[in-house]
Amino acid sequence: MADDQGSAPSVPKSVIEVTAFMPEARRDPHPPLKALRENCPVMRDEMAKAWFLTRYGDVRTTVNDRSFIRHPLNAEEGSISRQLVDEENPRRTSILFMDNPDHARVRPPLAKAFYARINKMKDQIEAIVDETIEAAPASGVFDLMEEIAVPIPVTVIARILGVDEERLADFRDWSEAVILGLNPVRTPEETERMMAGGAALEAYFAELMERRREAPADDLITDMVQLQASGDAPLSDDEVRINLQALLVGGNLTTTDLIGNGVWLFLTHPEQLAALKADPGLASQAVEEVLRFEAPVSATSRIAEADKPVAGCPVKEHQVVFCSLASANRDAETFEAPDTFDITQKRASHVAFGGGPHICIGAPLARMEARRVYQKLFERYPDMKLPEQDIAWRALPFFRGIETLLVEV
Repeated sequence: MADDQGSAPSVPKSVIEVTAFMPEARRDPHPPLKALRENCPVMRDEMAKAWFLTRYGDVRTTVNDRSFIRHPLNAEEGSISRQLVDEENPRRTSILFMDNPDHARVRPPLAKAFYARINKMKDQIEAIVDETIEAAPASGVFDLMEEIAVPIPVTVIARILGVDEERLADFRDWSEAVILGLNPVRTPEETERMMAGGAALEAYFAELMERRREAPADDLITDMVQLQASGDAPLSDDEVRINLQALLVGGNLTTTDLIGNGVWLFLTHPEQLAALKADPGLASQAVEEVLRFEAPVSATSRIAEADKPVAGCPVKEHQVVFCSLASANRDAETFEAPDTFDITQKRASHVAFGGGPHICIGAPLARMEARRVYQKLFERYPDMKLPEQDIAWRALPFFRGIETLLVEV
């Protein structure tokens, strides 16, 4: 959109310019993404060693294309994706970056058990949401992220897994440490914290798995060790442990941001909040609109297994293709009034959860939690509003979330 002088935003020359690394893009990535989408929808960034797609059609086609691969070791030398490799054990990975045949062996039994557990625990999950909201301050100003958006997802995933209640604080700390692995340019100190948290978490999962083999409980870890024993889940203990960590990523930070981003959008779009209050049945559609308009994950990547054309450009073997989910979800070729937040409009399918065999495994749980929060939060706090504040967005590349969100009730 042109400014008062009539000048349009400049077209970014690198992937970094549209990530949370850059203060302006952290505050609002959508103008530079729109400039790319309209002027350079397929960009080659030689510094990051990556292609960058911004149109809905190109992104949707690419994330659903099963000929692409994911493991960072397959990316060309020097690419930003290579920095996600575990240097001590470079081949070890979860389903987030696993390729076939291992991905096809590991994900289906894990997903089947996970989804069955979510469905079985729906009432418990909603109760955790309700209890957390009821435990928040009754009046005054408080940080919605600290009181509601952060504790709900980690408490839910802990309950699903079967984490001991007395270890919940440790579990939260370890979970936050593991999430640092999503940052390809983390500091040495952050890497040290990530490795320590990951090691503690794996040791705890190993202990829980042994305990559940001796004394089964009603939780996902019991489900997994029983599937192992029956032969229905041909996974090693190591594969179970590392993929339980992957579920933390799917059920922690991104759901926190889905909650936080959604509440911020409602409080800055009072007509949409009024529509939700008038018809709480809109909550499910509201979740989808929040995901489209301000998704927690802003980009995902694929790696070319062989030379192939992508969006009309010659992509070479091992080259990385980044897909901007945030840009695709505001493409005017697909969405009417794409820059308008409107929960009352039934829209085309967004790509906030990616697609293909690597579509987000935590999507059903995130939807369930966010839907309940949107319904119950404004029921308890009908007069909630935003006090004057500067919204600080998290400086984590390829993710979109608010660090602190003060609300007044």
